[in-house]
Amino acid sequence: MKTSSYFIIVVGAILLLTSCQDNSGVKMHTIVHEDGWCDREVSYSTVMSKEQRDSMMQGEGAVLAQPIPSCLNTNAFMGTHTEMEGDTVTTTFSRSFRTPEDMCKETPLQLNGMRLKSEAKVEKHFRWFYTEYTFTEVFNCVGDTFKIAPTNYADKDIVSYWFTGQPNLVEGLSGAEASQKISEMEPFVSKWLNDNFYQVSFDFIVNHYDSISNPPVSRERFIELHDSLANFVLGHKDILEMEAAEALRSFFHSDAYAIFFNEETPCGKELTKELVNHLNIFWFNVQYTLTMPGRVVDAGTGVVRDGVVYYPLNGERLIPHDYVITATSHVTHIWAYIVTLLVILIAIGSFFYRKKP
Repeated sequence: MKTSSYFIIVVGAILLLTSCQDNSGVKMHTIVHEDGWCDREVSYSTVMSKEQRDSMMQGEGAVLAQPIPSCLNTNAFMGTHTEMEGDTVTTTFSRSFRTPEDMCKETPLQLNGMRLKSEAKVEKHFRWFYTEYTFTEVFNCVGDTFKIAPTNYADKDIVSYWFTGQPNLVEGLSGAEASQKISEMEPFVSKWLNDNFYQVSFDFIVNHYDSISNPPVSRERFIELHDSLANFVLGHKDILEMEAAEALRSFFHSDAYAIFFNEETPCGKELTKELVNHLNIFWFNVQYTLTMPGRVVDAGTGVVRDGVVYYPLNGERLIPHDYVITATSHVTHIWAYIVTLLVILIAIGSFFYRKKP
């Protein structure tokens, strides 16, 4: 019998929160133009085998046959371009949009097969010597995917800092002090995740209780035992070694619930899918880059390198609240400086002209 350990999944999710995420290789680049048009490019890279390289040399179709990352909906794009460097093939999808609002209607990013929602706008202000452009894109929070909110376990500022780094709660602290403060935050994440994964499993069993043959207790009694079962399951000392099916067997002295933790059964497959859907939030990781017209003067939470602004766009940052990407740039008006200089020179010339005897 092939069973899956629910607790290993939970602990794995916790470890994902406390370590660096693997780079998924997906990049999304937004280009804002002075006339309000926006270009959006999405790329991903794959390492190809020798057979695949040979096949690719015969036509571009071989490249498109490569697995597309699950976080991408390539139907939102029109143009396609591929490049190969060594064993790595990079596929780029691109599209131009008349307005940022139109661009957001075709957001190519998705989570669990659902389009990631965002709203964007460009504000333009004339300042004589320059025109100021401010681009803002707000990605909707996905925290409601979890049945229990993290703010039930910690203050909203602590939750926001843990998942986004803002507000900076360790500013001004030494390395040792910052480490101590962060270590004090970790237990709330562990408990929040454990409780959520328990709740997902518990609710699934309740909703599919009719699938159980000879249940040891009625559905109503099972619901009444929610807290007692949670204390037994989540409080087990050897949590890494105890599988969910074994936990329920020990509590109820029955194998009736094993069908929910056997991946070969319909119920087992469906429950595993629900748990994985929650984990996908932590695996979602896209490098977001932004090019603004002119010179960037404020990158928000991003970092500017060679005129391009880099932002981390991952699932964790979408958990506590909406994630805001914003930047401001200035396009210098050379003509304004020339006109201003001419006005000054004319004023000076007029002054001396009137002074002549």
